[in-house]
Amino acid sequence: MAPPPVVTGISPKEGPPGTLVTVRGEFLGTGPLDLIGLTICGCDCQLSAEWKSSKKILARSGPGKGRGDIIVTTRSGGRGTSTVQFRGYHETIGPMKESAVWVEEAPLQTLVWGRRSLSPTSYQQEDPLGLSVEGNDKKFPEDDLHELFPEGSGDLASEQFIAGWFLLEHHHVTTFDDLKAGLAFLRRKVEGQKEGQLSFLKANVGSVMDQLDTLTTLKDKFEQDIKENGSDPTAKVEKAIQESMQEANKLFEEVLARRDRADATRNALGVLHRFKFLFSLPVNIDRNIRKGDYDVVINDYARAKNLFGDTEVAIFKKVLAEVEQRMSNLQEVLRGKLQDMPTTLDEQKKIIRNLVNMEVPGDPAWDAIQCHSKYLSQRLNECRDEHIAAEDSGKSSKGSQQNTPLSGKMNKGASQDTVSSVPQRVLFVEELAEIISDRFPDLWKLGQAYFTGELHVKVESNRDAEFKRMILAGIEHFCGLLRASILPHTLDRMSVQRQIYGSWPTHGMEAVGPWLPHCLRYVRAAYSALIRLDLPGDALDIIAMFIFDLRLHCTSTLFQQATEHVKSLHKKETWKVEFDSVHGGISELPAQFEAKVQEVVQLVRESVLLGEHREKPLLANPTAQRELNALVQSLLLSFTQALETLAFSNEAMQDDSPSLAVSQLIGSPAVYRGVDKDISGPAWEQRLLTTLSNCHYTARVILPRLSELFTRNGYPSPTLPIATAQSALTALDKRILEVYLEQKSDPLVGTIEPSMYLGRFDWDTPRKSTDISPYVKEIIANMNGVHAEVHRVSPGLVTRVLSQIVETVAEELSRLMSCVTRFSVHGNQQARADIRLVQETLRHFTTPVAQTFFAEALEAIPSLTSTEDQQVVEDVLNKARAHMRLQLLCFTDTKHVEGSTQGI
Repeated sequence: MAPPPVVTGISPKEGPPGTLVTVRGEFLGTGPLDLIGLTICGCDCQLSAEWKSSKKILARSGPGKGRGDIIVTTRSGGRGTSTVQFRGYHETIGPMKESAVWVEEAPLQTLVWGRRSLSPTSYQQEDPLGLSVEGNDKKFPEDDLHELFPEGSGDLASEQFIAGWFLLEHHHVTTFDDLKAGLAFLRRKVEGQKEGQLSFLKANVGSVMDQLDTLTTLKDKFEQDIKENGSDPTAKVEKAIQESMQEANKLFEEVLARRDRADATRNALGVLHRFKFLFSLPVNIDRNIRKGDYDVVINDYARAKNLFGDTEVAIFKKVLAEVEQRMSNLQEVLRGKLQDMPTTLDEQKKIIRNLVNMEVPGDPAWDAIQCHSKYLSQRLNECRDEHIAAEDSGKSSKGSQQNTPLSGKMNKGASQDTVSSVPQRVLFVEELAEIISDRFPDLWKLGQAYFTGELHVKVESNRDAEFKRMILAGIEHFCGLLRASILPHTLDRMSVQRQIYGSWPTHGMEAVGPWLPHCLRYVRAAYSALIRLDLPGDALDIIAMFIFDLRLHCTSTLFQQATEHVKSLHKKETWKVEFDSVHGGISELPAQFEAKVQEVVQLVRESVLLGEHREKPLLANPTAQRELNALVQSLLLSFTQALETLAFSNEAMQDDSPSLAVSQLIGSPAVYRGVDKDISGPAWEQRLLTTLSNCHYTARVILPRLSELFTRNGYPSPTLPIATAQSALTALDKRILEVYLEQKSDPLVGTIEPSMYLGRFDWDTPRKSTDISPYVKEIIANMNGVHAEVHRVSPGLVTRVLSQIVETVAEELSRLMSCVTRFSVHGNQQARADIRLVQETLRHFTTPVAQTFFAEALEAIPSLTSTEDQQVVEDVLNKARAHMRLQLLCFTDTKHVEGSTQGI
């Protein structure tokens, strides 16, 4: 129970009826419904009250006069109290004052009978004492007047007029002498009004006499009428009225008779109208059937059965028999429409509802479900047969000629050649997915409406299991047709299924590869549409299994296509070498290989690896992981095969003419490979060097980046495929280096001995040594040529190549020196100077093995004991160093070369 309301403030504190009053206080109610009473000065103001809050209420005052309390009553607190009062008063409203009510503007009567004021301004009466009130600026307090005269008023027209109120209100500052003068004025005015009555009668004596004559004439007429008709003339009037009624009835007898006949006719027509519905019902049924308004036909039939079903009238029975025949024909029409496919779901439900309302025998709803299922299976088979026939004839179906796959992603997965038309298998997948997405939901929704009671048919107990088998069979048939078209290898061990799902030509699968991601997107779209239907998990698992196999096959196909593309990269080699400060000369082939791998990795990730709703993660399957690793390894190894083909193919080896002896002394040109003028591109040895550099760059740079690429895109760790690819590149690197060394070292070493003994030279010569032998200069020049060729392609390979050739040269020099039987002093000096110059020139590329061979060659030469002989050797070496300075600088290290160049 809440505290009672308390009114503590009011604004304004006084006013006439209808004043808008703001009431303030405490506990004035919890809401508009809680406020049940409000009185101001004893008047009920509940109707005009407007609740604002528990502390504020707006209302309009009533017709109460005087001071009074403001009492608020609430449901929760009851009747309240007030600490303030409101004073109500009535205003005299004249024609010039604004008012919310109508004011009669007619002039009021004055105190004298018959006298009226001359204008409406008489409402604003002048002072009756005839005194001026201009000096009464300060009015007498109105509250004091109410206290002095509680029941009085200062209004001259009021019944409660009190002269004291009037004098205090208007003349409280007037002197007593003025008041006496005003009293004398009031007396004279009253006497003057009394004299005015007699003067009024004198002025209107003619009118008064006319009125008296009229009253006398009226009295005479009344007395004469009594003499003639008596004191009671109503009897004659009653008799006349009765005679008039009789005459009136005679006049309307014929009219009433005609009315009765019209009523009878109207009743007959009403009955005929009622029967007209039955007689016109057959025609109406035919017309509404042609219009397709089957609901109207059924309603009319039900109405006729209710009205005339139990009739014994023969004509009615005949008409009803004709109606029954037409309704039987309508049942056959509706059954035919139910079997006529395709039909929308709403149309099927409408036909089923009509058949149920007609109470046809059987179960039309289940018949519709079976018909829909058969139509779906038939439509799938027709689609298959149509596209198989189109593929057999080599014609594109439905004009679906396109130049590229249907999306940017498909462009990435396309083969090298431009796709000229969409394969029939791809068109088949598209159409099959659209058929399932469009037709299968209607079958499922029709079945759900059947089992939920929406179709208002009685459901047999075994129908739910049969419907589930029907759904599973449709999904299996859909997936089987897809497998037969784009995954025939999954049906190889199921020959019966291959017969059921159709036999596609064997030559069409090679064109489907680039379109597999596109097919996957269509199947996924159909799968998403079926997921939204809330199908059983068994049905969805069938499609999920097919999608998993398709994703796996799509991955395998895309990687295989990429592998074949990488294998054929050797055909795109332009031998345009770009030099890198770290890795030397590199062609565009490694970058093309990396770009292709990135492309296929991204494509497979976006279209295959990223599973959608209710799809199993592809990489969670161990078999899929193993197959993916094998595909990645095959892709990486394919680049090694491309490099190997590039280096050792018969076409590459036959580009150049046979090798010539690398010697100018024995009459052959100083070239390393003769090149035909008609053959473009670098020589085979330079190609070998470029391929060798590509192998090194791929192993050191490309493969680590590809490993990071696979990891970043969510693939399994490619540790084994990367290691296998690096091992294959290492083996290829060794083979290419061996072939290149064989091509360079064998001709170079083979010319040493003929050049050494050119001109029948003998080490037991008596000729004094003055310069280095020509064969040594030739060795240095040949080595310089090899150095330049390798350095031009890949500076990093210089040490590897020259160290092997230096070993061969050192071994040959050791063999030739050991074969000399006798050295003269001059021959000894010449041989020692030759060996030392070769050893000194190639010291930066001399391996321990080569150093051993150089030591053996020097040991085979007898020692020089004479200082003069040794000085001869030094002189020959110094002379050679001076004359061959530029050639020797090529074999120094970088720092030495820079210092020597600066010295030059």
